[in-house]
Amino acid sequence: MHVKSLYLLFLLFPFYSFAQNGSLKVTVKDANSNAPIVGASVSLLTPVAGAYLRGGQTQADGKAVVDDIPSGKYTLKISYIGMADYIREGVQIAANKTQDIATVTLTPVGEELSEVVVQGKIPELQLGIDKKVFDVSQSTISVGGTAEDLLGNVPTLQVDADGSVSLRGSTGVRILIDGKESAMAGSDISKLLQSLPAEAISKVEIMTNPSAKYDAEGQSGIVNIVLKKNVRTGLNGTVNASIGNYDNYMAGAFLNYRDSKFNYFGSYNFNHRNRPGEASVRNAQLIDGEERDNSEITTTNSERYRKGNNHSFRLGADYYATDKTTLSLGTNLSIRDNDRGEDIHYRYFNQPEWGSESDRSSRQSEQDFGYDLTFDFRQELVRKGEELTANITFGDDREDGTNDYLQTFDTDRFQQERYNTTSESGQNWNFQLDYVLPLGENHKFEAGYRTILRNSNESQYSDTLSQDHGIVPDFGVSNDFEMRSGVHALYANYQRMLSERIGMQVGVRAEDAYLNTLYKSLDPDVAPTPGTLDYFRLYPSAFLTYDVNKEGDKIQLSYTRRVQRPRGFQVNPFVNLSDETNLRQGNPNLMPEDIHAFELSYARFYDKWNFVSSVYYRRVNDMSQPFQYDINDEVAAEFLNANKNATFSRWENVGSRNSTGVELIAKVNIVKWWDVTTNLNGFYNNLIPYAQFNIARPENLGWNANVLTNVRFTSALSLQARADYRAPMKTLQGRFKSMSGVDLAVRQDVLKGKGTLALNVRDLFDNRQFGIVSYLPTRTIDQTMRWHRRSINLSFSYRFGVQDKSSKSKKTDSGFSNDDSGMEY
Repeated sequence: MHVKSLYLLFLLFPFYSFAQNGSLKVTVKDANSNAPIVGASVSLLTPVAGAYLRGGQTQADGKAVVDDIPSGKYTLKISYIGMADYIREGVQIAANKTQDIATVTLTPVGEELSEVVVQGKIPELQLGIDKKVFDVSQSTISVGGTAEDLLGNVPTLQVDADGSVSLRGSTGVRILIDGKESAMAGSDISKLLQSLPAEAISKVEIMTNPSAKYDAEGQSGIVNIVLKKNVRTGLNGTVNASIGNYDNYMAGAFLNYRDSKFNYFGSYNFNHRNRPGEASVRNAQLIDGEERDNSEITTTNSERYRKGNNHSFRLGADYYATDKTTLSLGTNLSIRDNDRGEDIHYRYFNQPEWGSESDRSSRQSEQDFGYDLTFDFRQELVRKGEELTANITFGDDREDGTNDYLQTFDTDRFQQERYNTTSESGQNWNFQLDYVLPLGENHKFEAGYRTILRNSNESQYSDTLSQDHGIVPDFGVSNDFEMRSGVHALYANYQRMLSERIGMQVGVRAEDAYLNTLYKSLDPDVAPTPGTLDYFRLYPSAFLTYDVNKEGDKIQLSYTRRVQRPRGFQVNPFVNLSDETNLRQGNPNLMPEDIHAFELSYARFYDKWNFVSSVYYRRVNDMSQPFQYDINDEVAAEFLNANKNATFSRWENVGSRNSTGVELIAKVNIVKWWDVTTNLNGFYNNLIPYAQFNIARPENLGWNANVLTNVRFTSALSLQARADYRAPMKTLQGRFKSMSGVDLAVRQDVLKGKGTLALNVRDLFDNRQFGIVSYLPTRTIDQTMRWHRRSINLSFSYRFGVQDKSSKSKKTDSGFSNDDSGMEY
């Protein structure tokens, strides 16, 4: 109780300023019109290093007051977009006194820009060899959508029909939120991505080959979602709302207040979503490896929907205790309900015992509640650049629901009914400590420690319809599943410039990990099934960078070792019965994937053209994926019994994979009012399956591409369009079909630039769908599905408070460096 009281006190009540400090007052005006300038940045810099100490912004009358300044001499810098900077050295601040600078005038330079607001250039692309940062804070296409929609619009990323995020053709992606794994996601991050509003996201950072400083998890790399957090002085805020077809609508508000000691921020978002979809499956028999006339076994067509309400809250505060000490507290809260439904129509061929057709309806309802609490500490130490940072985060997510099925046949066959009650809970702890020690110019050492602990419990209680006894418990599919996992990690990085142009970084991360599971069937005749995985691994990393010229062009060669650990749904042995013709099961004995990644990158920066190319190679050992067993396989026979219409898949370590690829990303400012960002990824996969699966070795050449363009008709009217394409690609047991789509958005600024109207259409031609064909020894399965139909949204947002158009923060909100030098990780 004392901790909670202290936490609320910290968030809601500002501390009083320390005594013996002075203040500064200044009025800023336009030199031509003598009108007050609103939103000019007023900064006090240390006289020797020129480091930022205190600052503020001018208000409606052009005045700014900076309080709590330690006694001494400083450099005053005043800046505003389109104006020449004002710099005055030797400004004396005395204890308990106000230094009044009186009036300062700023002179316009070059073209007058005070009334021009350049819009429609998002996502703004920042290219670094180690990291690519996409500023999506005002992505017009994603307005009114979710994080899942937004990620699908980011170059190098693809989102499948089930919400799985792929990077460079691999779904083994580590997804973080503000640099940490979110406990609110439960066992499936896609659930959170489907409810998190796109408007809450500021940046998306992609690291394809992270150094030893970062978690080793993630086959193809890390995607870090950075939530919005304003750092402007004074009171600022945004309110927004949108409405769309299929009864979709959302509303939200963001507030931020900052003074010399505190930065308070808070937000609320409500999202009502409805995503109608559809699917079709064709199941055909093979004779001597070929499909012949009248070989169809089953065909299905279904109508689906996903809908629900999401309330998300965010509240936090930063406390600048001293010039070198910052403490932060924050909390996120999510309350959401998820309703899913599917109506499936089956047609049966050559199966007289099943009749000719049947209808199956499933209805799933879930109530979710999740929150996290986070504490951050940053302390600058004696040397310039030496610092210590720490983080403690606790998260909790709970989900309760029901899942019911009813199937009727066109014959006298007994109808099937099932009523499931489900429950899931999980807790996450994150403890982290990082230290940076500068050893000289362009020379430093980093070290740190991190522990991640996860506990989760899942249960299902099932009742079914018995022909003789009515509704009775079905202990065979009623179970409890417990999972305990943890990772303890130590890392060290050493970085230096070997010459004027050549730099290097080497590091190693040592991780001790465990995963303990316990499956308990409610059938008294079935013994509990434990699963244990405990291992220690070293994950080295090495980077070599060459600065081609002074313009910033770089070449970098890197190597990292990584891991992809099993997730909860992948190790839970409970058989998913939501579709009687497509049974799925987890595997408690699943091993983690072991990944070795090499990458050679080249970055070229022109005035109007930025370009990054990468050649990469990735070796994956113990590759894991759902493996489809044939009806005649004894592994599947236990579950399929006499149902020859069904397929059965289980997560397995199926073999190894070698992936070689080339990725090209370019942003071109064709003219002042038109820019284009393109991404092309081509790759060659060589899959080597283990002998026990008796599968031919598939080789595959695949590629995907997307193009994003922004056209600014006027300073207030812009258009944004995006097109994407994924070519057909072979898999271990079949192939993916091609997938493509086009998104379009128009944006109009109103109310003197403080308001924005946006109309967007996602999947303009209503043709973006996911398809896969599986080839088994005795059958072929052809599936096509999509969770989204063409959606149209109209949105409005309004911004209030002082808008700072000139200042830039040193770091992103997650603490990731924005230095794209290729040597900052």
